Amino acid sequence: MLISFGAALASGPVTAFTCYDLEEAEGVLVAAAEKARPVILLVGAAQFARANGRPFVAALSAFADRHSAAACVQLDHVREIDTIATAFAEGVGAVMADGSHLPLDENVAYVAAAVEIAARYGGGVEAELGGIQGSEDIAEAVAAGRITDPEEAERLVRETGASCLAVSIGNVHGHYVERPRLHWDVLDAVRRRVDVPISLHGASGLPPDDVRRAVAAGVRKVNVNTELREAYLAATAERLPRVHDGARLAELHDAQVGAVEAVARAQMDLHE
Repeated sequence: MLISFGAALASGPVTAFTCYDLEEAEGVLVAAAEKARPVILLVGAAQFARANGRPFVAALSAFADRHSAAACVQLDHVREIDTIATAFAEGVGAVMADGSHLPLDENVAYVAAAVEIAARYGGGVEAELGGIQGSEDIAEAVAAGRITDPEEAERLVRETGASCLAVSIGNVHGHYVERPRLHWDVLDAVRRRVDVPISLHGASGLPPDDVRRAVAAGVRKVNVNTELREAYLAATAERLPRVHDGARLAELHDAQVGAVEAVARAQMDLHE
């Protein structure tokens, strides 16, 4: 069943999984139902921009609404205000209004505009402050000062009404080329200054101990993407030769769902 972004965040630590098709979504939802915990189903802005992006969001929302697991659909890393309005019209429950590339004043204005749109639909808005880079850019991000500034975080949340804040504390999207060194002091300072849930992106490649520590330190939303894709593709490669004869597509999909379910369940265990 579909639930609001606020309800998902209020449940305690919640895992957000990026889904590229309904097989991935099914694996996540089966794991969520088994764990009796809500999840957030993420759709990337680039995927939403594809020709099938809007129908996919509609299908994903309908599929989630008919499932026994509780889920919220969120459009992730949106940089255009028109896309935010379109996404809510298509049925998402939340957007991640990514103004992290903008100067602070412009980020505040962008997120505030997103919150105004979201309010018309009863939706939620996640903001981002700092620079959550690709794995190859982590040293550059730290050197350039794109680690989240706690004072700026307080202002961003206060002046926009954002429902959630994504922080940059040394985390990156994708693979980590070396063991990350997260800035725990920054996370603690942000948590003390803002009164909304904190989101951690790039959790797929973090050591389990770091993920547990982040949740214990106050992170309430953890984003996972890479590990799901890797499990999905590994299951596809392993099963494809066996289903090729007879074109047993349903069997292939079952393998993909099962692989995603196992990873989703393991990730949710880390975030309890």
